[in-house]
Amino acid sequence: MVATLCSLKLPLLLHKPQHTYSKLPNPPNRIISKSSSCPQNIFTKTLYHLKSASLPLTTLALPFSFDTKDALAIDGEFGILEGRTLSLIHPIVMGGLFFYTLYAGYLGWQWRRVRTTQNEINELKKQVKPTPVTPEGTPVEAAPSPVEVKIQQLTEERKELLKGSYRDRHFNAGSILLGFGVFESIGGGVNTWFRTGKLFPGPHLFAGAAITALWAAAAALVPSMQKGSETARNLHIALNAVNVLLFISQIPTGFDIVLKVLEFTKWP
Repeated sequence: MVATLCSLKLPLLLHKPQHTYSKLPNPPNRIISKSSSCPQNIFTKTLYHLKSASLPLTTLALPFSFDTKDALAIDGEFGILEGRTLSLIHPIVMGGLFFYTLYAGYLGWQWRRVRTTQNEINELKKQVKPTPVTPEGTPVEAAPSPVEVKIQQLTEERKELLKGSYRDRHFNAGSILLGFGVFESIGGGVNTWFRTGKLFPGPHLFAGAAITALWAAAAALVPSMQKGSETARNLHIALNAVNVLLFISQIPTGFDIVLKVLEFTKWP
């Protein structure tokens, strides 16, 4: 841009090469006297005033000559964003989310027991034999059958499970896990870029991306689960089981990264 503007040759200025930009005379009268609507006159007058500016055109165009790579600076230029404090937030948060994942799984399994226990009770009720009666129609008193004892036991167990409100607790835990998990998994990659100016493709990065995708996929099954789809419920459990296994695989690789953070970063 600078070279293009500076290479323009104006016939009106060639006869006065010794004039500086700050002391050029007013434009010739023949330029002003012509119609201001003429595009050539407007363009010529604009360039004339640019030539008379106190700052050279090279100064105006200087910001455009910077290399965009200079914006990707590291080594302290991002301040606390690339320091040890923020770098350790990711492993601490993800470590907590690992145990919270196990807790959310426990709540989900308890809620599943509430549903499966009721199904089991319904099946056992079909096996109960009618109570015998006397010729007068009076029910014969007899000891409860093993099936009836089992039904009573499961009924009491289900009542205790209902008191735990596992359905709502599991839903809330899953929502918290999804929100914080996705946020921090992305935050970990951003922090790595702040510290090093690049990402490192490898087992930790790929497993972390897979965990994030599995969180989203498992959450997407919730509407179908609420409609009673047993297939969606089983798939939800399977996806989260794979998620836990991937989470476990992140522990050794994540520990190695923490050691490197402690070695190459400074407080704060």
